[in-house]
Amino acid sequence: MTGSSLFVLGGARSGKSRYAQARAEAAGGSPVFVATAEAFDDEMRERIARHQADRDARWRTVEAPRDLPAAIDALNAKDAVVLVDCLTLWVSNLLLADVDIPRAARELCAAIARFEGTLILVANEVGLGIVPDNALARAFRDAAGQLNQSVAATVPEVALITAGLPLTLKSRGA
Repeated sequence: MTGSSLFVLGGARSGKSRYAQARAEAAGGSPVFVATAEAFDDEMRERIARHQADRDARWRTVEAPRDLPAAIDALNAKDAVVLVDCLTLWVSNLLLADVDIPRAARELCAAIARFEGTLILVANEVGLGIVPDNALARAFRDAAGQLNQSVAATVPEVALITAGLPLTLKSRGA
C-alpha cells in the first residue's frame, strides 16, 4: 500500500457517504467522485441527483459502473483524492453482467494497493440482516461480503458508520 486508503462501511442511510465525502474534502486538492451507480429508474435518478447536489464545484465525477479497477488506475497520482461510492452497487452491476466477481475483486484490490494518493471507498454492510429467500439475493449478499473482506484486508483504515457515527474497525498502523 503506497497511499492513504480508507474503507467506509455502513447500512442504508447510515451516513457513510456523508462521512466519506467529508474525509475526502478534508484531504484537500480537487477530489474526484467515482460513481458506480446506473440510473435505470426515476428513484435511482433522484438518489444520484441528491448525491450530486451534496458535492460542490471542486468535485469532478467519473462514472465506472463495471471497470472500476481501470478507473482507479487512471486516477492514480500522489496528489489524487478519489472517492468511490459505492462498491456494493459495483458488485450488483458485475453480478447482473455475469462477470467473474472473485477475479474482479482481486483486480480491484490490486488497483487499491497501487494507488499513491488518497483513496476512499464506500460499501454497504449487507450481511447483518436475514438470509435472503432467493438464490440471486444470496449470491449478491455473499459476493458483497467477500468483497468487503478483501478490501478491508487491503486498506490500512476501515470505519463502520452507524447512525451517522464512525466506529474505527481498523486504524493506520494497527
